[in-house]
Amino acid sequence: MNFLKATLAGALSLGLTVPAFAAEDTIKVGVLHSLSGTMAISETTLKDTMLMLIDEQNKKGGLLGKQLEAVVVDPASDWPLFAEKARELMTVQNVDVMFGCWTSVSRKSVLPVIEELNGLLFYPVQYEGEESSKNVFYTGAAPNQQAIPAVDYFLEELGVEKFALLGTDYVYPRTTNNILESYLTGKGIAKDDIFVNYTPFGHSDWSKIVADVVALGADGKKVGVISTINGDANIGFYKELAAAGVSADDIPVVAFSVGEEELSGLDTANLVGHLAAWNYFMTAEGDANAEFIKSWHAFIGDEKRVTNDPMEAHYIGFNMWVNAVTQAGTTDVDAVRTAMWGQEFPNLTGGISKMGVNHHLSKPVLIGEIRADGQFDIISQTEPVAGDAWTDFLPESAVLDSDWKDLGCGMYNTDTKTCVQIKSNY
Repeated sequence: MNFLKATLAGALSLGLTVPAFAAEDTIKVGVLHSLSGTMAISETTLKDTMLMLIDEQNKKGGLLGKQLEAVVVDPASDWPLFAEKARELMTVQNVDVMFGCWTSVSRKSVLPVIEELNGLLFYPVQYEGEESSKNVFYTGAAPNQQAIPAVDYFLEELGVEKFALLGTDYVYPRTTNNILESYLTGKGIAKDDIFVNYTPFGHSDWSKIVADVVALGADGKKVGVISTINGDANIGFYKELAAAGVSADDIPVVAFSVGEEELSGLDTANLVGHLAAWNYFMTAEGDANAEFIKSWHAFIGDEKRVTNDPMEAHYIGFNMWVNAVTQAGTTDVDAVRTAMWGQEFPNLTGGISKMGVNHHLSKPVLIGEIRADGQFDIISQTEPVAGDAWTDFLPESAVLDSDWKDLGCGMYNTDTKTCVQIKSNY
């Protein structure tokens, strides 16, 4: 019997599914992150983060008198497989909630499944906005909490006059850059001064693209790069910048998908001064962040492992879900959804995040400058900004609002006073 108990405890700590006779009194938490493929560089850490959060909650006594059980799957950076794994989690494993996805294409793959089955997903990564599902809580940044403030910093603080918008070829970079092009032209930047380029996931040969960016400044105007490059393609991009002798003083880069985890695998000596825009950096001062980092190092068993923004998003989202379940007295999705509206929880940078009725968090916006040790000096920080599901900088979106509490709609047209049915465009 002692051997059996030890075996089951070990399985839970690893995030594996235990036999039904032992798991029937648990609350199942699905973890839907790529552990292999091009996005494993970013997503594996988020799986580990969820295991830590679940472990900590179990040590506090669990939830509703039950222990939490992590059910981990690997969608392997394969976007259709995300949908299959989400369906498996809900129909075979019968999870009560899911935390996962990184790319928007993976989220949009999952979206029809969770809406069909009335599941619940907490999505922890910055994204392009233009979406509000009743079955998703978006705990990462919307464009007004990352992309727009980063461009403002380039314009107002660095005097950038020409922009290179470099992204991986999928929905997040394309939609974000569409918003940014509209925003920039509205700020007086000529269309000819905006260079846009997309590359596939895992792209490795950056020589021509970097040369094109350098050539953009041949007329003497200040050039800046807005990077929505995702996954391990960042390694080749930053290496090519260094090889070309491009410094942050010459052409500053601000990245939306590069944080501490991605930089931990790079030689950052030549990247000092380049920027990233997030809602959290590991270098944020304060007791809450210090305790989070201490807990992470103790759980993972490695003092060198870093923390990053999507980890904080999972931290906030998970704790809000725990509080919502406690408030509702059940894990029923509809009851938890209602209890989530207005939930507040301290973030790790010293403020309070609040969940809006549009299923987006309020979060501070931070600009960080890369240091030689792969960490960031925080050079700009705002008060919490409410996430906007629909941007003000695209005419078709500016008239839309999301309010699941009073309007029961994620795509309400304020001109026609009608609720538009949202359909997945994956």
